[in-house]
Amino acid sequence: MLMATILIVDDTPENLAVLSGLLGRHYRIRAVSSGQRALRVADSEPRPDLILLDVMMPGLDGYQVIERLQTNPRTADIPVIFITAREASDDEQRGLALGAVDYITKPIRPAIVSARVKTHLELKAARDWLHDRNRSLEEEVTRRMADTLRVEDVSIRALARLAEVRDPETGNHLRRTQGYVRTLAMELCSHPRFATFLTPHNIELLVKSAPLHDIGKVGIPDHILLKPGKLTADEDAIMKTHSRLGFQALEQAEEEAEQPVAFLRMAKEITLSHHEKWDGSGYPDRLAGDTIPISARLMALADVFDALITPRPYKQAFSLDQALEIIRKGHGSHFDPDVVDAFFSRAAEFIAIAGRHAEMAADRKPLP
Repeated sequence: MLMATILIVDDTPENLAVLSGLLGRHYRIRAVSSGQRALRVADSEPRPDLILLDVMMPGLDGYQVIERLQTNPRTADIPVIFITAREASDDEQRGLALGAVDYITKPIRPAIVSARVKTHLELKAARDWLHDRNRSLEEEVTRRMADTLRVEDVSIRALARLAEVRDPETGNHLRRTQGYVRTLAMELCSHPRFATFLTPHNIELLVKSAPLHDIGKVGIPDHILLKPGKLTADEDAIMKTHSRLGFQALEQAEEEAEQPVAFLRMAKEITLSHHEKWDGSGYPDRLAGDTIPISARLMALADVFDALITPRPYKQAFSLDQALEIIRKGHGSHFDPDVVDAFFSRAAEFIAIAGRHAEMAADRKPLP
């Protein structure tokens, strides 16, 4: 066990000698004769575990020294015991009010000084142990949270890859829509209708969950999912089941989890409701207006914009001007009007995201 260090501050050499002789057999002693030197020594290594501080000194007195010790983060937690010839209760109260842990009057009584020093060193050791323990616990919590986030990210990528395996275009679609959703969320996070929901935490959950919006397509047969032409009414009805299939898969995963998983709640909203329309004509539940979750409203526009500008087995890509006009016409019918306004405020960013990930198509890089 390391020997504790005590800083003794007194302008009288005799007092320094007495205290050093009394305590030097059990502790490492650093002794100084002025307040200025005390401040320098207290802030240097080895920093003291306890300071015995004379009150009446020329230059900086003990009260001024403790005030400066308290303002320095490196010395503020060092316990200080005042040693003084003053016996007035007002002096003692002032010292304790300034942060001293104890107050010993002169003449020095060895047994009293030794007992008080031992007690306060033990108290400091206990506080230091608790501080270190708390810091270790905080570091462990931080590490476990980071591990949990990594597991979530890996799980999302693995699930999203299921859809990508079925449809080679899906991978870049996921990357683009993830970028679009983040862009919309950042534009709307200060909007009165959206600010309560679009907190930094929820935005991260939203962006993290976005790649799962079409996970239900793994349950759609290839002859429908990859059909190079218009779907029949029956085929279209089957295709539309992908939103509920994805929701049910995520809901089952959530039910089997030992504790709530925040991103799954968001992912379920997006997966189930991103084909709902503002006017109530969407699917699967014909939700309308604000009954559609905000997360799904943002994904709805992101998904449609990407579908418009991207070639699919059953259609050619629309031009950018055509896509923008279709989004504009969806204002207040297909899409939440404020989400459309946010889209046009950030249209240049949408175009940049589309171009960036179109160029990555041949590289098959991982999701961002």
